Amino acid sequence: MKRISFSELKDRVLKVLVLAATAAAVMVFGTQADAQTRIRDLTTVSGVRSNPVYGYGIVIGLDGTGDQTTQTPFTSQSIVAMLQQSGITLPPGANMQLKNVASVMVTGNLPAFAQPGQAIDVTVSSIGNAKSLRGGMLLMTPLKGADGQVYALAQGQLIVGGAGASAGGSKTVINHLSAGRIPAGALVERQVASPFLLGETLQLELNSTDFSNSIRVAEAINASMGPNVAQALDGRIIKVRAPSNPNDRVAFLSRIQELSINKSVGSAKVIVNARTGSVVMNQAVMLESCAVAHGNLTVKITSTPVISQPAPFSQGQTVVAEQADIQISESGGELIEIKGAAQLSDVVKALNALGATPSDLISILQAMQTAGSLKAELEVI
Repeated sequence: MKRISFSELKDRVLKVLVLAATAAAVMVFGTQADAQTRIRDLTTVSGVRSNPVYGYGIVIGLDGTGDQTTQTPFTSQSIVAMLQQSGITLPPGANMQLKNVASVMVTGNLPAFAQPGQAIDVTVSSIGNAKSLRGGMLLMTPLKGADGQVYALAQGQLIVGGAGASAGGSKTVINHLSAGRIPAGALVERQVASPFLLGETLQLELNSTDFSNSIRVAEAINASMGPNVAQALDGRIIKVRAPSNPNDRVAFLSRIQELSINKSVGSAKVIVNARTGSVVMNQAVMLESCAVAHGNLTVKITSTPVISQPAPFSQGQTVVAEQADIQISESGGELIEIKGAAQLSDVVKALNALGATPSDLISILQAMQTAGSLKAELEVI
């Protein structure tokens, strides 16, 4: 065995301690970084949003699955108006039996800063009684905004994800046949005005109202960009002084969005889905000691047919009546003791093990909140 001196041993121990301290610092830094959230993920820029557009259109080329024109007269009127614009006049009293045409509504969203010539996706939905839009072609449809101005034009081949078949009175349908999409089916014709480049300030809006996060965002911006650059107006809006030059403003906002803050823990909240019984809670939910008794009330109804025969020579008819027997029973309630600082997930599991239905679970959680044991906001969806 090779012997080492005391000085060499001391050097080796110091190296190990330095490596251990470095690793611990890296772990602490990584934990803090993981706990932080970028301003980009918490806020949106006021005025930078999409804008919905819509329009009335006609789908042609259907394989006999279009609107029944006798029940949807607006489809026939649309075809007549379109033919007149093309120089074709129908004789008076002409009865058109259209089977390959359907009236539809076309909807889409103009993204922020959309420019003329940019393509956007649109959704086409039937408003008549068309059986299917599969294989149809949308004619040129102007798409209007809330102000009534035309912002895009849509046209193209529909893509319908469903399928259907019928034979001998039987019918099978997979997915939905009355709506479809046209990827890149509309071209932007007009730019939507945006307040992003107007004024000396811009506003950041938190995705959810939180005064703590509002203050922390403003402090992070001031620490990085200089004092008095950002000001928290309320629990949702942060006012920021920005450069007036467009290029400088874009770069300025890009740097702000990459800043990170330690996001505050939100209000304690429990979300209950009344249909499925699902329970979702955040980490701020707290429980205090309480006891829960759960009992089941059972109502059993038994129906027995009773035949009533008429008297001889009375010319009456035999009548079949129903006699109902109703029984109500209540089983003994189960008692659950909940200790303080218990996990709500464990309580929900225990209640489910007792056979509590979604409605029972909601009632129990509401009673716990009323009793002061559940320190959270309860929301039923």
